[in-house]
Amino acid sequence: MYDKIRKTFFPILAAIIWGGGYVFQEINTAGTFTITAMRSTVAFPFLMLVILFFNKGNPKNLLSENHKVQTKYLWIGGILCGLALGTATCFQQLGFLMGVKSGKSAFLTALYIILVPILGVFLKRKTSFIVWISAVLSLVGVYLLCITEDFTISFADISVLIGAFFFAVHIMVIDRAVMTCNGVKMSCIQFITMTVLCWTLAFIFEKPSIDIIVANLLPALYLGVLSSGVGFTLQILAQKDSNPTVTTILLSTESVFGLIAGALFMSEVMSGQAYLGCALMFVAVILAQIPIEVFAKIFTKKKKEVEQKTE
Repeated sequence: MYDKIRKTFFPILAAIIWGGGYVFQEINTAGTFTITAMRSTVAFPFLMLVILFFNKGNPKNLLSENHKVQTKYLWIGGILCGLALGTATCFQQLGFLMGVKSGKSAFLTALYIILVPILGVFLKRKTSFIVWISAVLSLVGVYLLCITEDFTISFADISVLIGAFFFAVHIMVIDRAVMTCNGVKMSCIQFITMTVLCWTLAFIFEKPSIDIIVANLLPALYLGVLSSGVGFTLQILAQKDSNPTVTTILLSTESVFGLIAGALFMSEVMSGQAYLGCALMFVAVILAQIPIEVFAKIFTKKKKEVEQKTE
């Protein structure tokens, strides 16, 4: 029962949190690297407190495992996840900075829905035909949800596309690394990596000031504690022993919750097209959760009925 909740409810909860994060990303006034550094700086100490809580206050093995080999894989996995997620987030934010509208950015980023099963093919990861249909339905749903302007490709769009590719890489790295690692500890290490990477880039390219940091504390707290600390940890926990494509489809519902958050807090109105997109997204989610054996039984039953009628 826990596994079903973990694999289904955790990514949907992460999507709800990320959807709400769009509001805070919109009111943010810090630079691309600065806000990414701020949110990761908030995320990793928060996760260290979570680990300490589960350790019952014992600091032993806070960011390590019982065996040296496991600890090695934990840190390698965490660092690789941090590099992939940090790169993805920075390219996405850079696209916003260069003028990509939120609708187009959300659609371009959501291409990770398709990129994950494609990368899975190269990694010899089997993906059922039903999941491929769900992935395509999700992509169409995101398109209907987000695109309200002429689709053209600019350098800014390419930046967001690069971000989408690294979001897909992040998901595939998690798929491999979380099999042997503690998910919460690995998430903490990934945000330590992001903190080092993004503060370095921020001081080189943006020169963040105390005033900018103080002015954006509220977005940083939400994005750091909830979007990063809770959301990406839920993603890691959900992906353990799960099909990464199915998890991706569930995570992609953040577009739906982003629109809802925009309507509630930013007075944005959803169109009939957007509602149709929502419907397609949820159909895709439900379809992806139905075991392939169920479709096989339905097909076999129908085949027998046809054969009996022709006799």
